[in-house]
Amino acid sequence: MNKIPQITAQELRQRLESGEDLVLIDVREDDEVAFGMIPGAKHIPMGEIPQHTEELPQETEIVFICRSGARSQRVCEYLQQFGYRTSNLSGGMMDWNETADA
Repeated sequence: MNKIPQITAQELRQRLESGEDLVLIDVREDDEVAFGMIPGAKHIPMGEIPQHTEELPQETEIVFICRSGARSQRVCEYLQQFGYRTSNLSGGMMDWNETADA
């Protein structure tokens, strides 16, 4: 299996600020996203990803987000076998929230 591209919170912020067309999918559970999501992200809990694959664009890069980067990594590995262009937010929301003040 191919290695999943990793993107840091800092890189993601820069790419979003530059207006890059990225699809953001937050795979955390409902109670986790209640504490906040990256603006523009869509919420699809990890366990529901297989039922939602037809909604995901095949041609656009999709950045998957979770709390620490572990669940989103597994989602990337799962979707990559179907030809999706996936990236994993390494460090997840923990790193994203840390870089918010940087």
